[in-house]
Amino acid sequence: MFDKRPYLHLHFLVFLWGFTAILGLLIKLSFPEVVFYRTLFSFIAFIPVLYFLKIPFGVDPRTFFKLLFTGVIISLHWLLFFGAARYANASVSLIGLATTSLWTAFLEPLARKKRISKMEVFFGLLIILGLYIIYQDDFMYGAGLIMSVASAFFAAVFSVSNSLFVQRLNPLQITFYETGGAFLGTIPFVLWQINTHESSLAIPTQMDLVYLLILALICTVYANAVWVRLLKKLSAFAANLVINLEPIYGIILALLIFGRAEAMNPGFYMGGSLMIITIFAYPVVSRRFRGGLK
Repeated sequence: MFDKRPYLHLHFLVFLWGFTAILGLLIKLSFPEVVFYRTLFSFIAFIPVLYFLKIPFGVDPRTFFKLLFTGVIISLHWLLFFGAARYANASVSLIGLATTSLWTAFLEPLARKKRISKMEVFFGLLIILGLYIIYQDDFMYGAGLIMSVASAFFAAVFSVSNSLFVQRLNPLQITFYETGGAFLGTIPFVLWQINTHESSLAIPTQMDLVYLLILALICTVYANAVWVRLLKKLSAFAANLVINLEPIYGIILALLIFGRAEAMNPGFYMGGSLMIITIFAYPVVSRRFRGGLK
């Protein structure tokens, strides 16, 4: 019998992730500093969690460096994601992530040494079509969208890597080391910014600190730990297809919070509808044609 609970849980996580672009705009720091503090606070928060849950910290050296490298990939994903929100707006930053499923359709078979599924490529292309419809009428944010699509690529690499790690490691253990890797991956960008602007690392205001803690503890520690656990039950592609709802949730929230600054053209509703239909159709079609269309 088809278990809907992992999908419902994933939808809740996607709602939280849809809120991250909004938090990134509310925080009055540069986007490299946002990622720097987010990863630092998250890494620190994981230490007592692993300790009290008696999850071992130790991993073999090869796995240790693989997890750190995956964390660097996450840092690139977050830097581009928040950068897209600053160069364009939250809506553009979120919409570009819709390409994650298409990237995953190509990357996951390569990682697992399997043939690329024609069905998954087809669904990924439908997502791209929805993206095209959304912006064909009024496109003003080219740089932001390019950054967002690049962010989606790194998100796909991250998802595929974790779908392999989760088979043999504890999800919290994985996320702990990857968050540490993300923190290390952010440091060069912060140092470059400090050197370029001849300034020092900005100290968060009281309100910024509140937003950063929400971003770190809820949208990162909680959400990513559960996300890695869900990859035991869902393929990376199926999970990323649901994640395509992140732009929909996020843009609705952005419209409520920022109003006209986030208003989109009418094509958004057509493209967004196509994306939603695609997302909900995939599990049904994949079950019916499993073993058929490859």
